[in-house]
Amino acid sequence: MNYHMIGKVLQARYQIVQSLGAGVFGQTYIAVDIDYPDNPKCVVKQLKVNNSQPSYLDTLRLRFLTETETLKRLGLHQQIPEFITCFEENERFYLIQEFIEGHSLTAELPINQQWGCVWTENEVIEFLEDVLNILEFVHSQGVIHCDIKPENLIRRAADGKLVLIDFGSIQSVDFGIEGELPISRIPVTSLGYIPPEQFIGQTQPNSDIYALGMIAIQALTGIEPLQLQIDSYSNEIIWRTPNTQVSDYLAAVLSQMIRYNFQNRFQSAAEVLRVLKQMTEETEEHVSSEVAVENDASDQNSAFGKSSPLLTGMTVGLAANSLLMGLGVYSLLNTSPAYSETETLYKATEEYQSGDLQSAIALAKSIPSYSNVYPEAKATIEEWQQQWQVAAQQYLAAEQATKEGRWSDVLASAAKVPDILYWQSKTDKLVQQARVNIEVQTQELLTKAYEKAGARDFSAALEYLRQIPKENSAGALVQRKLAEYNEKRQIRAAYFLHNAQKRAAIGDFNSAVKFLRQIPKNTLVYAQAQIKMNEYTQKQHLQNQIQKVALDKVAIKKTNSFVSNNSANKMTNSQPSNDLQEVNIR
Repeated sequence: MNYHMIGKVLQARYQIVQSLGAGVFGQTYIAVDIDYPDNPKCVVKQLKVNNSQPSYLDTLRLRFLTETETLKRLGLHQQIPEFITCFEENERFYLIQEFIEGHSLTAELPINQQWGCVWTENEVIEFLEDVLNILEFVHSQGVIHCDIKPENLIRRAADGKLVLIDFGSIQSVDFGIEGELPISRIPVTSLGYIPPEQFIGQTQPNSDIYALGMIAIQALTGIEPLQLQIDSYSNEIIWRTPNTQVSDYLAAVLSQMIRYNFQNRFQSAAEVLRVLKQMTEETEEHVSSEVAVENDASDQNSAFGKSSPLLTGMTVGLAANSLLMGLGVYSLLNTSPAYSETETLYKATEEYQSGDLQSAIALAKSIPSYSNVYPEAKATIEEWQQQWQVAAQQYLAAEQATKEGRWSDVLASAAKVPDILYWQSKTDKLVQQARVNIEVQTQELLTKAYEKAGARDFSAALEYLRQIPKENSAGALVQRKLAEYNEKRQIRAAYFLHNAQKRAAIGDFNSAVKFLRQIPKNTLVYAQAQIKMNEYTQKQHLQNQIQKVALDKVAIKKTNSFVSNNSANKMTNSQPSNDLQEVNIR
């Protein structure tokens, strides 16, 4: 976040007091209007600028001024923040909008089915009608919001109404985002609510309807969108189970809101509102009919006994997530067997997750071939068998790695185990053991690295650090020490090279070579050290030869001197004998 903006005053009026985060549009802040006595809050959006070239800025400026006109029109709706102003300052573009006091819808949604209360059907219908009325207005202005999600729906504290915020991604406000939508540029909180066509640059008005349907399903089930399963054949989302408390009417509406192919969805917010209204009216008629049946049990023509015109008229393919299969063909009464078959497949899934593959397959195979659920059951059995085999193989690999103490391999194999509760629980035990041992191993290697570093053997210290498994919890510390010891090793290598050059300068090539041999590989001066090594070795060899010649000369000189001395001594010793002979002769 750009915390350096905190306290900054824009246009000598809007003082930034808080950062709200970044999005596709740019950075968003809360500011106070210091021109007013009460310093009311407002929202400041700083447009992301990717280029400082004049031509780019001119184009962006024109787009900015043009598209803010759209935001002004949108701000006229009571449930959309009012547009206050826009301006350019220091080659940055800013939008100022009304600040909505309240909390996001995220705070109201259930986290899961076990924690927090899921919404009632009436609450969901009320929510849908509230937001659909906003979307009907937005789409009438020729724009698409493109980022409908819980955190962009604020429950206004003043009147409890939902307010749709963050129009930074609306289709008409392009701001240089063309073509396909890279997943790396999508906020994590938006994933799961964005429909398939939006990722390939084919956003439609009913893309917003898809996102709204996903929020409603989350409210009903307590399951976040990314946790829902997808049918591998139809790509439709499987969200309804026998435990989901929802009528067939509303289930049909929600399923058509989130169809994979946008052409099969509701085409407008008005269309969904019309169906919801019709649904409410028919529900009231059914209630009245039930009362009439109780008062007159002989009345065989009660409305309750008839198929719903809404349900039989809607063309909705709900796959296995609904009790209604192909509502354009089957009436509500005709789909009652599909419920028990869907429930059978659901129970089979429970058996599969608990670890009884054979029972799960047997249950799934009991679904008759004429059932609408049969194709899915058949495909599910094949998927189960494949996943079970993969899970068993990866578990055995993790188990073998555990026996051999290859803890990183344990985690790698465990990560490949498919999402089967039985195998996951078995693998979790191995994972826990691996993580404990990785931490022990990490501490041991760190201790050895510290010892080597203390002895200035940074190469050995680095080698110990590189042996530390990447899955350890001390990753940041290890990276810091790797950088530190590598730098110290480079410094020490340069020190050895410097000393070698100093010793060579005074002709001590033997010491110079010893210094060079201490320079490790993978250091910046290693190549230079090798060159000097060859040079100094040759000079050392030459120096040795010269010394040998000098020593040989000294030895020869000594030998010659010794020989001369011996000859002189012999001559001296023989002289008296001659004198004696002369005496004798005389």
